[in-house]
Amino acid sequence: MLFNSIDFAFFLPIVFCLFWMINGKDLKYQNLLLLASSYVFYGWWDWRFLSLLAFSSGLDFFVGSALYKQQDEKKRKMLFLISMGVNLGLLGFFKYYNFFAESFVEAFSFFGQKTDLNTLNIILPVGISFYTFQSMSYAIDIYRGKLTPTKDLIAFLAFVSFFPQLVAGPIERASHLLPQFLTKKRFSYDMVAAGLKIMLWGFFMKVVVADRLALYVQAVYGNVDMHTGLSFIVATIFFAFQIYCDFGGYSLIALGCARLFGFDLMENFRRPYFSGSFREFWGRWHISLSTWFKDYLYIPLGGNRVSPSRNYFNLFTTFVVSGLWHGANWTFVIWGGIHGSYQILEREFAKI
Repeated sequence: MLFNSIDFAFFLPIVFCLFWMINGKDLKYQNLLLLASSYVFYGWWDWRFLSLLAFSSGLDFFVGSALYKQQDEKKRKMLFLISMGVNLGLLGFFKYYNFFAESFVEAFSFFGQKTDLNTLNIILPVGISFYTFQSMSYAIDIYRGKLTPTKDLIAFLAFVSFFPQLVAGPIERASHLLPQFLTKKRFSYDMVAAGLKIMLWGFFMKVVVADRLALYVQAVYGNVDMHTGLSFIVATIFFAFQIYCDFGGYSLIALGCARLFGFDLMENFRRPYFSGSFREFWGRWHISLSTWFKDYLYIPLGGNRVSPSRNYFNLFTTFVVSGLWHGANWTFVIWGGIHGSYQILEREFAKI
């Protein structure tokens, strides 16, 4: 179910009214409603993958509880590896199996060798990259001793599947969003007005700006033989604004939608094209993803507390993996490598 669809136009008011009708009663009923609504929202695309979402969420809930209770470090590490292995294994299979299989075959062919590794007809579950990272961070934070696990299964499942940010972010941390499911909400007309205002601006960016620019961009890049260099320049500029208004607009709709229910989501885009450097740009663009990779990949690799060469390796690796997260294609890997190189060069030029 897309935000800019007729289905969502009927879905949201119904959930909104039901949510505030049961306000003030047992908090579990509100969370149960949000959980059921989120699963309906997700199942609207393909109900078959609801079991995958529930399994991934449930796994981290029970692993998180076991991690917190377990004192033996070897057993804690084993539990942690189970969570990471299963989550990354599912993400890797559904999103990257065919990519690596095709790359493997092409590599062997390049050296004159043949292999029978076949691709599979795999359907990519919507939002798996987002909810996997959100659920994983819960187990990671508990393993690090930075988070106390919740005992409320319904609240946790609702946290992972919360429909405003389920399929396109922002990727929330349990330390920020989960406590909001454990707190009673108060209805406020100002809160609802603020949420609708944010949603309206998001819809303007997505539907009026991004979708209109996309028509020109697709017309040019889809018929390269029919256009001149000037058309490509204009299309490239348009694409830069299209992708920002598409992602940024969708994130604003998510923020505004969550606000209608009394939830506060993190800001995901902060005027990135006004950045004065590549480093600043990545502090403003897809903030929830950038900070996720910083906290759970870049810093564990050593961050900037190591030698300059090792720091650059950590930086480059983080951006390459970030590129792969965006899509199972070598173009995304190269894109990530380019941005990692920009970061390294920027740091080197700053020394001059």
